[in-house]
Amino acid sequence: MKPQHPAPQVFVVDDEPDIRAAIRLLLKTVGLNVITFESAIDFLQKYQPDWTGCLIADVRMPGMSGLELQAKLQEMKSPLTLLIISGHGEVEMAVKAVKAGAMDFIQKPFSDQRLLDCVQEALQHGVETYLRYQEEAEIIHRYEQLTSREKEVMWLVAEGKANKNIATELNISVRTVEIHRARMMEKLMIDTFPTLLRTVTIVEKTIKPL
Repeated sequence: MKPQHPAPQVFVVDDEPDIRAAIRLLLKTVGLNVITFESAIDFLQKYQPDWTGCLIADVRMPGMSGLELQAKLQEMKSPLTLLIISGHGEVEMAVKAVKAGAMDFIQKPFSDQRLLDCVQEALQHGVETYLRYQEEAEIIHRYEQLTSREKEVMWLVAEGKANKNIATELNISVRTVEIHRARMMEKLMIDTFPTLLRTVTIVEKTIKPL
């Protein structure tokens, strides 16, 4: 069963009340749920891990800039897709944000259609990111249910080693390897070698192998 996700929302972080109000009004005209924040600190204090969708943030704000907020969200592994708003003299900073993972930057003054197009694309991307994070979290959970021996067998199977070679390396019988291998595959809910490799790749980038 595919993981479920909350309804995507648009979060706007800008220290200028007029900008927040204008973006909120525009996005609500196309039926989007919009939540605004006057600062990055305000946003982080109210942030919920299950938020999904799009975050629009000004690149330059007092207290914490859009770039600093971006770094914090990446550290928190947030699935929100970031759009950066930049003024005329802030394009270099906005480009830096895109290189660091923001989907796009919107230069002031921006057209309504430009903003709407960017937000719709970001919302779709945000949902896909959220679902991927949920799937990866489930895979890590399954991996953590394995015994130490089942984990050892998993890594060796992923290397393409035959049961006989695994038995020799672990100093156990081939039959014992077969049992651990079957239990490992069952717990991970996989039945093909390519799926095992994908699982191992996700585990490998998240936690260190034994």
